[in-house]
Amino acid sequence: MHSPMQSIISVSNVSKTYATGFQALKDVNLDIRRGEIFALLGPNGAGKTTLINVICGIVNRSGGDISVDGLDILKDYRTVRSMIGLVPQELTTDAFETVWGTVSFSRGLFGKRKNPAHIEKVLTELSLLDKKDDQIRTLSGGMKRRVLIAKALSHEPKILFLDEPTAGVDVELRKDMWQVVRALRASGVTIILTTHYIEEAENMADRIGVINHGEIILVEDKAELMRKLGKKQLTLELQKKLDAVPEGLAAYDLTLAPGGGELTYTYDTQGERTGITALLSDLNKAGLRFRDLHTTQSSLEDIFVGLVSKRQ
Repeated sequence: MHSPMQSIISVSNVSKTYATGFQALKDVNLDIRRGEIFALLGPNGAGKTTLINVICGIVNRSGGDISVDGLDILKDYRTVRSMIGLVPQELTTDAFETVWGTVSFSRGLFGKRKNPAHIEKVLTELSLLDKKDDQIRTLSGGMKRRVLIAKALSHEPKILFLDEPTAGVDVELRKDMWQVVRALRASGVTIILTTHYIEEAENMADRIGVINHGEIILVEDKAELMRKLGKKQLTLELQKKLDAVPEGLAAYDLTLAPGGGELTYTYDTQGERTGITALLSDLNKAGLRFRDLHTTQSSLEDIFVGLVSKRQ
């Protein structure tokens, strides 16, 4: 079985089928390690939000088991729920309540004693303190998003779920938010985020899971995923333009850029041999001279698009 020390959330064979017959989750197995930032990537409708809502007990699962910090989420619902902070996608807020009021109320909901110092700290970190007496309806979308994060942190949760946290959010808030997330992680909070923004996962996550059509198709350490799926490209800027790739170089599967001024060679970073030395020598034999060469490595974005499209 799973070692409870390592994983703070354990999801085994969890499925969710709605009354309509739509199967949102299919036999999902996932362990979230204590203190990590885990990014769940997947296209719209892949099951990201459903999975979060099932773990938080907002949506009932159709099958399988979920434990949080060793507790069953149904048997110990209240205890489990008070360990979790959730920042939902939609901006649901009490329009006429003040920022301070709504965040303090959230804390009370989880049975935590009043602690103005904690509320003040959270509002300060999210650059909301100067808005503490403002009614929520007067705030911008970005500020409302900050209030949702403050509400989720009001009761000092051990686990924070961020569902598409920066969808439609300005760059400034995105930076602030990442600072808050990093500080939380440093204080021992486990963070799970769902996102479309690959750079967000690339930037922040320790591990990445990819979900598509309700199934987890891959879970990897970020660095390992980047390494494993990394393809590099070598681009050669030619001195003279070509109309076509010379016959003698057909084996390398080179791509000639429109205009004929650049040749691109794609190779696997994990291969025993990259084939670059042979390629350069064959280019020489073919009489091709180049004025510059540079390499690029595929980003997580390319990898992700490749993974998801392969499984359509």
